[in-house]
Amino acid sequence: MKYILVTGGVISGVGKGVIASSFGTLLKSCGLDVTSIKIDPYINIDAGTFSPYEHGEVYVLDDGGEVDLDLGNYERFLDVTLHRDNNITTGKIYQLVIEKERKGEYLGKTVQVVPHITDAIQEWVERVAETPVRGESKPQVCIIELGGTIGDIEGMPFVEAFRQFQFRVKRENFCCAHVSLVPSPSSTGEPKTKPTQSSVRELRGFGLSPDLIVCRSEKPIGSEVKEKISNFCHVAPDQVICIHDLSSIYHVPLLMEQNGVIEFLNERLQLNIQPSKREKCLQKWKDLARRSETLRKTVNIALVGKYTKFKDSYASVIKALQHAALAVGYNLNLNFIDSSLLENETLQDAPSKYHKEWQLLCESDGVLVPGGFGSRGIEGKIKACKWCRENRKPFLGICLGLQAAVIEFARNVLGLEDANTTEINPKTANPLVIDMPEHHTGQMGGTMRLGKRTTIFSEEPSIIKQLYGNPKTVDERHRHRYEVNPKYVPQLEEQGLRFVGCDDTKQRMEVIELRNHPYYVGTQYHPEYLSRPLKPSPPFLGLILASVGRLPNYIARGCRLSPRQQSDASSDEDDLQITAKINNLKLNGGSTFLTPNGLCRAGGELFLNGTSSVEASDTESGSKPLNGGGV
Repeated sequence: MKYILVTGGVISGVGKGVIASSFGTLLKSCGLDVTSIKIDPYINIDAGTFSPYEHGEVYVLDDGGEVDLDLGNYERFLDVTLHRDNNITTGKIYQLVIEKERKGEYLGKTVQVVPHITDAIQEWVERVAETPVRGESKPQVCIIELGGTIGDIEGMPFVEAFRQFQFRVKRENFCCAHVSLVPSPSSTGEPKTKPTQSSVRELRGFGLSPDLIVCRSEKPIGSEVKEKISNFCHVAPDQVICIHDLSSIYHVPLLMEQNGVIEFLNERLQLNIQPSKREKCLQKWKDLARRSETLRKTVNIALVGKYTKFKDSYASVIKALQHAALAVGYNLNLNFIDSSLLENETLQDAPSKYHKEWQLLCESDGVLVPGGFGSRGIEGKIKACKWCRENRKPFLGICLGLQAAVIEFARNVLGLEDANTTEINPKTANPLVIDMPEHHTGQMGGTMRLGKRTTIFSEEPSIIKQLYGNPKTVDERHRHRYEVNPKYVPQLEEQGLRFVGCDDTKQRMEVIELRNHPYYVGTQYHPEYLSRPLKPSPPFLGLILASVGRLPNYIARGCRLSPRQQSDASSDEDDLQITAKINNLKLNGGSTFLTPNGLCRAGGELFLNGTSSVEASDTESGSKPLNGGGV
């Protein structure tokens, strides 16, 4: 097993996660199986009880592990399935050691940081590094990111553990990469190397000598700066890699490859990468980066949430939207709207903020309401759901977003004015959303419905089912404490809010879809966790396609993107020509097609324009026209 340790200096948030992911991407593209470990020195057992403002989003794995958002980077870059043990915290290590001490496994010895804590860290790393993350094959390289910065008191046991670990696994199997900031003060504009020198000196003082120094900077830095860092940090000039701010993170692996990282790691870790494999490296990433640079059209999406002041609170949602927009050939312009500013109280207290946020919402092409907890901002989310429903604006609700859409529909369509969730009002007369048996009041960590679960689609056709490829079931990741009350489902469906997906007990509602609407979808699960750069999540892809008016053509093509749809070079006129060609499609003998209005069986010509109708002998949806451009 080969190990690459990634440490950070000067400041936190310097980009260690993307750098570590890029190392993995380079090696994986050369045919190696790669796994990743993230070490967070905080004492929390996991990230499950964090506020999003504290540490960004909580990323959920297949096994229900609530982990640091950097594991999301690893899964997206490497397209692997990690496990809860791939995230190590001080809390987990100390809990493990204390449990052993209570069982008497240390035979009465005094339990100390060295050797007991450091040994536990090394044993954990070796065990997890052997765990398959892609099929059944055993990983060949393990990339370990040590969170925080060198010198943090919380991280000292981990630094000492890896000082010992490098001798435990032998030098040819261990490599250390140090990521450091090279600032350029505006007063001089000159890159300053002193922070990096101090950081490396401190790392070396703890017994770890970096094999690579990755310099992060706002702008590219010259060779003289690299040579200076080389001289003062005891590394060769070609071991200093400069990664400046780039337009897209997809360029980071490419820039590292241009700097000879593959050649260095191949020699340093004796990876035996064949030249033929090296030449074919990263072709998909190169295509992806090239496409991201050639987009000219923009889609405007409004994200209506309660943690909008900190973008990392919605890291996976943002990435999923970007993946979908890139697949369709559009740049994503994401407008963050604080849901509490959409409420009537804001109109009274700060009318300018109220109208500004509503203007952003109204000018958007599509709206996304993500998950969250607590009462703040919930009424604003409900108002956003109502506006999208009434104005036929493409809408995607996730977790709490689905619940808000159900509450809004019950209030304004069913006439249940006091409809609410028991999370906000436990005494409501109409509890549309209720807590689950798994939810234990008073104990927060790990008491939700977590991890990958199966959703069963109903037999009736739906847009969301088609986006997934018409499967009977789909597996997605969950993280919620509350769910739709099944008691109200018949009333809601009678008025047009269809529950097209549920769990295997048929008591938990998983997916909603509104009749007679271009795209109004809600999921109780979190589809963003399984979105990948080259495999965008179907619910997000549907939102983007509907927002740019291309969903009907996409479904008409059998849910395949045409070259014109993937390229921004296509114009609206091209889309109209495609639609016109499909309009002339003759259907012999009658066929069944899904429209936003329901199921239509057409015996003659099928028209896909929003203003057209079906020339049919009969329609199973009551001879309704294809409003909204369905197919």
